[in-house]
Amino acid sequence: MKIKLFTLFLFLSVSVCAQNKPSTTNKLVVVSSYNQYLASIKTDPNNELVEINKAIPNIKLDIRYATKNNFMRQIMYKQARAFARKPVVESLKKIQRELNKNGYGLKIFDGYRPYAITVEFYKKASDKNFVANPAKGSKHNRGCAVDLTLINLKTGKELPMPTPYDSFSAAAAAKYENVTPEAKKNRDFLIAIMAKYRMNVLENEWWHYDFSEWRNYDLMDIPFGKL
Repeated sequence: MKIKLFTLFLFLSVSVCAQNKPSTTNKLVVVSSYNQYLASIKTDPNNELVEINKAIPNIKLDIRYATKNNFMRQIMYKQARAFARKPVVESLKKIQRELNKNGYGLKIFDGYRPYAITVEFYKKASDKNFVANPAKGSKHNRGCAVDLTLINLKTGKELPMPTPYDSFSAAAAAKYENVTPEAKKNRDFLIAIMAKYRMNVLENEWWHYDFSEWRNYDLMDIPFGKL
């Protein structure tokens, strides 16, 4: 019965994404129309999905889902790009500026994620606790979440953290204690500076940060190539 229900859900989800207007399935609204997206920006400029490295030129990108170096072991994005809503990018800009003064910087692993990708993740992920349920959608789908880490500006290398990016281990949790002092210091520093600018860490992923006002934004299924 569970398999049949999930298959039905996937069918409905695909139908939502295929339509050229905001659609509702089980009260879930997903905007897949580019024209609707443009109209939303006219209503509120904060709805714009801004390309992060164009707004912050010295920020580093490592878009894992545009490669096979990710938990899916396959290319999920056709383009190695990262977007986020305008206020999110403004927060990242302030964080980057403050970090740079101390010799550090941000490296972005992921930002806005089209809804159809979240459906694929959920189908194939071995541990559903580390992927968003498509029945609710992801804050990534809203353009209000970023996955990132800290780098040393001089070397360009990542600072030691409790786990690699996208680890499914218990040590990935934001408050996991059994880690090295250096990793804990770096993780806690990152969490604190992100929170200072309205970006809150996800409980089970030290690298994932949600914009505090994410509820104000729709789920999206606009591919990178149209943005």
